[in-house]
Amino acid sequence: MPESTRNSASTTSQIRFGGVGGQGIVLAGRLLGKAAALFDGKEAVCTQTYGPEARGGASRADVIISDSPVDYPFVTDADILAVLFQEAYTRFRSRLKPGGTLIVDTGLVQPSADDENVCGLPATKIAEDLGSRLATNVVILGYLVGKTGVVSRESVEAAIRATVKKQIVDLDLKALDAGMSLAQSNGSS
Repeated sequence: MPESTRNSASTTSQIRFGGVGGQGIVLAGRLLGKAAALFDGKEAVCTQTYGPEARGGASRADVIISDSPVDYPFVTDADILAVLFQEAYTRFRSRLKPGGTLIVDTGLVQPSADDENVCGLPATKIAEDLGSRLATNVVILGYLVGKTGVVSRESVEAAIRATVKKQIVDLDLKALDAGMSLAQSNGSS
């Protein structure tokens, strides 16, 4: 990680979400950044890129969370990489630092056999079982938060309530709970 994002007295987490347009990658990043900055009192920046297509193009959201001001807004060496599409795994895997955590949707991504610290979950299936595959991004977000503790559960719930449309708040809260519960049952770090 460049010195511009690291202060010896602070803790910084670099998180990248990757997928395709329509999977809610950007929203997952925004929710995590909001949870950190507005509700957990941390410093956070969120940047996103996506292809020119509204749906189906490559999509990425980078979130940097720190105890001190963030000087560089892009992930250079991800501590956590959460991917929902094989191409995103292929494209972004090299940015996961050694010892970093790789979170994949097992129905959509097949990681390399030599990857370490792989956390796989059937996020799309879980979301479908809750009523809509549109909640897959929040299942992954819940798993990430439950596994890493990078932000508090309460802050993510507050970010969901402040950000998503009223009619899907309950679905997203159930998706958050499902992801967090699965992470905790698999053992959190």
